Amino acid sequence: LLISLLFAPLVLLDRRWRGRRTPPFSLLVVAGSGGHTTEILRLLSCLSESYSPRHYVLADSDKMSEAKIRSFEQKRAETFSKSQFSLDRIPRSREVRQSWISSVVTTLYSILYSLPLTYKRKPDLILCNGPGTCVPVCLSAFLLGLLRIKRTIIVYVESICRVETLSLSGKILYYFSDYFIVQWPDLKKKYPKSVYLGRIV
Repeated sequence: LLISLLFAPLVLLDRRWRGRRTPPFSLLVVAGSGGHTTEILRLLSCLSESYSPRHYVLADSDKMSEAKIRSFEQKRAETFSKSQFSLDRIPRSREVRQSWISSVVTTLYSILYSLPLTYKRKPDLILCNGPGTCVPVCLSAFLLGLLRIKRTIIVYVESICRVETLSLSGKILYYFSDYFIVQWPDLKKKYPKSVYLGRIV
């Protein structure tokens, strides 16, 4: 009888916890041209309807990702009728084969665009997987956290293509992300902070 009395409150609390609905989480997703967008959409397909609204950010020169995102969201709306999303564009921080010196200038320019955007959206979570566009977005969100305006969790998933070395975006955001996920064990050995989950896309 004594044991039953001790465990009764725990059982009641457990039932109340299970009965609660998961609150919505505002999600900001950084899309990139080519394989980056394909991989990030595969990750999003595993998320529940609690991750809504979804705010996509892509480079202004990226013409292919928008079509993929709209197609993905259209299919998702067939399952989740209250699905919400938005699309925003910012200047690309670095073009392919762009020099390092000029990329510093373009990245700073991109951060200036990202700051008001992240302030406006105020996401609870940022999910990205390596396109150069994610660097200014994540840095601006990190800055808003330092200023105590909005604390945003940054989750970086390194591309499946990266087996032994990190991408340039990964090398930068390794120090700013809350969760840094790699898909190959060699990267986990080189970067202890990272989380190895095996192949997830």
